Amino acid sequence: MFNNIYKNKRVFLTGHTGFKGSWLSLWLTKLGAKVCGYSLEPNTNPSMFTELNIKDKIEQSVIGNILDTEKLEKTINEFEPEIVFHLAAQPLVRLSYYEPVLTYQTNVIGTLNVLEAARKTPSVKAFVNITTDKCYENKEINYGYKEDDPMGGYDMYSSSKGCVEIMSSSYRRSFLNNQTSYSLATARAGNVIGGGDWALDRLIPDCIRGINNGADIEIRNPIAVRPWQHVLEPLSGYLLLGENLLDNGNNFTEGYNFGPNEDSVLTVADVAKRVTEVYGKGNVVVGEKSPLHEAGLLMLNIEKAKKVLNWTPTYNADTAIKKTVEWYKHFYNKDVNMYEYTLNQINEYEGNIVWNKNYAIK
Repeated sequence: MFNNIYKNKRVFLTGHTGFKGSWLSLWLTKLGAKVCGYSLEPNTNPSMFTELNIKDKIEQSVIGNILDTEKLEKTINEFEPEIVFHLAAQPLVRLSYYEPVLTYQTNVIGTLNVLEAARKTPSVKAFVNITTDKCYENKEINYGYKEDDPMGGYDMYSSSKGCVEIMSSSYRRSFLNNQTSYSLATARAGNVIGGGDWALDRLIPDCIRGINNGADIEIRNPIAVRPWQHVLEPLSGYLLLGENLLDNGNNFTEGYNFGPNEDSVLTVADVAKRVTEVYGKGNVVVGEKSPLHEAGLLMLNIEKAKKVLNWTPTYNADTAIKKTVEWYKHFYNKDVNMYEYTLNQINEYEGNIVWNKNYAIK
């Protein structure tokens, strides 16, 4: 996978205790990478990081805040990574209304701290900065946003990520134009689903909680349209982008969208209904609509990732939902080793990849 470029590579991963960070930690380790994770403690209970004992699966796990510049710089400098994947963030739209300062401190200043720490570490050759599809100025029209569309954001979370995209471009032009600097690219993904996510205010975790608690599943905005994809889809894009940055340097220092095909752009109601169908139980009801603004329509254009990186989605929405629900069912039934089961889901995904002409096509 990925032309074996991650074998024995030293990888610095922020946000490794989170949902996506946990999956990426396991995948990188499976690829033979030596991973140093840097993150706050897991913020959910249960958490995938804790349940799968990921701390003991990676080279080094450091509990720290990306706003703590001294600890951050010391950790990355001592580990001497060749590539950085920056996932640490305040990732929730609704929370950003209640914690606007924290959201901007973490997402903007925190990202700048990681960029600077990497610049002060001579070993770093590549940096993949993960943002979001919500970084675009969303006009809620039937249109998939392209990488050169204007940045924006109605809420504080979305606008903070738009700022990160602008800052990354500025940082690249200001500091990363010489032979000794690293190659920086940004990655923008849509709504990600998969086993092991227990965050609040996320659709499938809310569905799973309702099912296991015997409660109705309340959805706030049933007709909202989102690009839904399994967590391994964008992670494969991040890894492929990282491979190209390591191998071809500044030829790939841009922003890239990683989203599903158009047939996987579904409403919230459609997704919730499919979750209950796969799980075999659960009752979906429409709750009181939140007074806080949330986008009603958001889609991504992924043609650039297809053409430039030879990447394309592997799972459709039905498969993504099925894989996700099956993970949770096994977790709550306690009938399998969840670490092994998660690795098997990664193996299965790898076996179905068809998007890179340099890899074995199935």
